[in-house]
Amino acid sequence: MPNGKKRARSEPGSTNHPRNRYSDNPPDFALLASLYPSFKPYVFFSGARSRIDWTDYNATRELTRTLLLHDHGLNWWIPDGQLCPTVPNRSNYMHWINDLLSSEIIRGQGSKVKGFDIGTGANCIYPLLGASLFGWSFVASDVTVVALEWAEKNVQSNPHILDLIEIRDSKILPHCSCSCSSDSHVPEVINNESEKHSTEAGFSSTEAAVLVGVVKEDETFDFCMSNPPFFETFEEAGLNPKTSCGGTPEEMVCNGGEQAFVTRIIQDSTVLRQRFRWYTSMLGKKANLKLLISKLWEAGVTVVKTTEFVQGQTSRWGLAWSFMPTVRKIVAPPVAKKSVLSFMLEGIKRQYSATDVLQSVEDFFKSFGASCKLNSSTFSVDIVASSDQCNTITKISLRDVDCVGSQGHEKQTLDGSSLQVPQDDLSFRILVFQQMPGTLLIKGSLQQKDSSLSGLFSLVLGTLEESMKSKFCR
Repeated sequence: MPNGKKRARSEPGSTNHPRNRYSDNPPDFALLASLYPSFKPYVFFSGARSRIDWTDYNATRELTRTLLLHDHGLNWWIPDGQLCPTVPNRSNYMHWINDLLSSEIIRGQGSKVKGFDIGTGANCIYPLLGASLFGWSFVASDVTVVALEWAEKNVQSNPHILDLIEIRDSKILPHCSCSCSSDSHVPEVINNESEKHSTEAGFSSTEAAVLVGVVKEDETFDFCMSNPPFFETFEEAGLNPKTSCGGTPEEMVCNGGEQAFVTRIIQDSTVLRQRFRWYTSMLGKKANLKLLISKLWEAGVTVVKTTEFVQGQTSRWGLAWSFMPTVRKIVAPPVAKKSVLSFMLEGIKRQYSATDVLQSVEDFFKSFGASCKLNSSTFSVDIVASSDQCNTITKISLRDVDCVGSQGHEKQTLDGSSLQVPQDDLSFRILVFQQMPGTLLIKGSLQQKDSSLSGLFSLVLGTLEESMKSKFCR
C-alpha cells in the first residue's frame, strides 16, 4: 500500500508522533540500499520512487533490521515466521508513553524509568527502542521458548543496553508472590469476566500469567505496555495478502481476541493497582475501546487516556489507565459537533482490497452527481456535494421540509429535534486506512469550519457506511 505519511500527519485526529524521527523523514529506501548491501536486493524503483515488496517477509524483516541499526544503533534479528514489527509504528507507541510519564496528570516519576513489556516476542522491539531512545530499563516477559531465546539474543547483541533489559518467563508461579494478591477489592464484574476470558484465551492458572504472578513482590514500575494478540483465529490473521509481517499463533491469536487479552490486563491491574503508575495497551480495533473503557471505570481507575497511532495507511489505538491519585481535577471538555467521523469495515471479503473500497467510495458519490477527486497515493477522495445531492444521498426529500430562510432547510426528526440542511455545498474528504487483515478504517473529515454542517455530514457518512458494509463485508 502506498506510503501516505504526509497526508496522515496532516489529518485531524491522526497521530504520527511529532517526536517520532520518521514523522517528517520517512525511510529512504534508496539511501539505505546504498549503505547496507544486505538490504539492497529488496529495493526496486517505480519511476523515481524506491520501494520494497511488502508481501515479502524477508524484505520487511531486512527493513526492520536495517532501520534499527541505521537509526538506533541496535543489532537485531528474528527467525523465520516470528512477528516482524514496523519500527515507525512501534516508535509512536514509545513516544506516547513518554508523554504520559511526562504529563502532570498523576504525580511525578523518579529519575529512573522502569517499564514492563507484556509478551515481548522474539523481536523484543519495545524494550530495545525504550532503552536506546530514553535510557529506560525493562522487564520483558513471554511464554514460548523461541520468543524467550531470541529476545535474550537480541538483548545480548547490544552490550551498550545489556544491563537495562531483563527477559522473564511468564509461566505463572505456583503461588503469586504479589504482596497485594487479595482480590477483595476487585469488582466482581471484572474478576468474573477476566477469569472466563483467561480460560478462553488458552491461559490457565498453571500455565501463563500476564502481570500477577510475573511481577515480583518488591517490584514497582512506571508503566506496562502490550501489543496483544489482535485475532480470534489464525485464519482471520491471514486475510490480508497485501502485507507480510509474519507472526506465530501465540503472537497473533487468542480466543476472544484483543478484547479478552486486555481484559486480563485490566483484572491484573485491579490487583497490582499503584505498583504501576500507568497501565497501557495497543489496540487494533477502535470498536473495542468503548467496552474496555467502560470496564476500566467499573474497576475504579482514576484516569483513562486514549490516542490514535497512524503510520502510512495503518491505524492503531492506544489505551492507558492509572490508579494513582491525580494531581489536578480532570474536567471533561464540552461536547462539540464532530467534523471528523469514522467507521470500520470488518470481515471484508477476500477478493476485495483497500483500493477496491476507495474506488467504490468515489463511485458512490459520483452516482449522486457529486464532484469527486480520487488520490490513489494518499488513499483519499475529496468530495463536494450540493445540498440537493446530500438530501438525495440521505433520502431526505425536499418535499417534506419547510423553508426557513436563505440559510437552509429544517426538518423535524422523530425525537422532535431539527436538522439544519444548509444551502452551501458540503465539502469533505474520505480516507481509507488499513487496520489489520480483513479490516479497514474509513475516516471522513469535513472541510468547512461551519458546525451547522456537521449534522448533515454525519447523515451522509452514515449512508456511505451502510452502502460499503453491504457491498464488502461478510
